[in-house]
Amino acid sequence: MALVVDDDAAARTLAGEALTRDGVTVVAASTAEEARTVLARHAVDVVVLDLGLPDESGLTLLTGIRETGSTPVVIVSGFADIEDRVVGLRLGADDYLTKPFSPSELAARVHSVLRRAVASAPVNPVLTFGDGLVIDVPAREVSRHGTVIDLRPREFDVLAHLAGHPRQVFSRDDLLRIVWNSSSEWQTPATVTEHVRKLRLAVEIDPNASVHVITVRGVGYRFDP
Repeated sequence: MALVVDDDAAARTLAGEALTRDGVTVVAASTAEEARTVLARHAVDVVVLDLGLPDESGLTLLTGIRETGSTPVVIVSGFADIEDRVVGLRLGADDYLTKPFSPSELAARVHSVLRRAVASAPVNPVLTFGDGLVIDVPAREVSRHGTVIDLRPREFDVLAHLAGHPRQVFSRDDLLRIVWNSSSEWQTPATVTEHVRKLRLAVEIDPNASVHVITVRGVGYRFDP
């Protein structure tokens, strides 16, 4: 999923249509505040960010994104000055494109930063937590204090994804898209609810007082380390 942040409706539409044609799901925001709301509620894979936002500088938003995670950011800006480009890249932007831009070039650059993000991800993550819970992603094995916990494949996939993005909230629609490669148009979100329920029964010491798989009311689920 790509988040396009731009106060110019025409620019949002142009970027959104370019990415949608290229197979990317798009959500949009016109202010930094709206962008933060989207980032808190959805699993965003890349941010396409304009610098001239009405409530604050896009560079301030970029700094906040970098302080809380490694989501790739492509700056798309009407500021062509080399200093703006340098500052953006130094603050952690993955690429910088000047307006007016070619829609096909934007799509190509977004896919390029996504490929780099995948390539830089850990190859063999084994996640260990203080209560003895261990998630061995390559082996697809979960255990606590050496005792293997039996999970069904989808339950493991949900757990691995949530635990791999600690404290990031994912809606049920997000998890349908990411884990099931589906959507609420084809599959009921209640499927996610039931898998999370069974997951808690398996991995939580007290399923009625979850410490890892947390419900964020009205939004979705997150994993607390």
